[in-house]
Amino acid sequence: MLSVKGFTLSSTDKTLIRDLSFDIADGQVLSIMGPSGIGKSSLLHFLSGTLSHSLTATGEAFLNDDALHTKPTEARKVGLLQQMPLLFPHMSIIENLLFAIPADVTKETRRELIRNALEKLGMSDKANAMPKELSGGQQARVALLRTLLAKPDYLLLDEPFSKLDPALRRDVRAFVLAEIRQANIPALLVTHDSEDAKAMAGKCLEIDAAK
Repeated sequence: MLSVKGFTLSSTDKTLIRDLSFDIADGQVLSIMGPSGIGKSSLLHFLSGTLSHSLTATGEAFLNDDALHTKPTEARKVGLLQQMPLLFPHMSIIENLLFAIPADVTKETRRELIRNALEKLGMSDKANAMPKELSGGQQARVALLRTLLAKPDYLLLDEPFSKLDPALRRDVRAFVLAEIRQANIPALLVTHDSEDAKAMAGKCLEIDAAK
């Protein structure tokens, strides 16, 4: 379970989010909606340990009672999926996926993981393709599986569907939810789109500007 307790976010001249608390069970997605500039993405940066120095955050974050807010980024084992898939453009699809697998995994297991991933993507014939040769939906799926192959303990989703057309968006949302449930890790989605939140089949928090 991922838990946030009393999260407050401030810029130099105002408070953006005040005293936000929530819990996310394993295999579940919590969606957070709110106006632009309120600090939704900064909440994700707080949870990943990459918050801008121009912002101040207080509060606590725990994963199964283990404090995250006191750990450096590299010790948090967090997965992040953003608006753009951020695949390495100079690497093939198989190279992008291999890059994510922890170094201590055996060569044979790595091959099995990649074979399964490509089959799941329906892209066994595109193992050697470059990211620019894929559609937006294919890139989004590859990016998600690459993130999950790294075995994160929790997943942060920063409007990952916003660049997709409506038909692809439905398919990719369903794929993301199924993979999160299979990985059985807690996930936090920030979005402007209520349909994104509904598709994640979990709770939705709407946050307004702090007063």
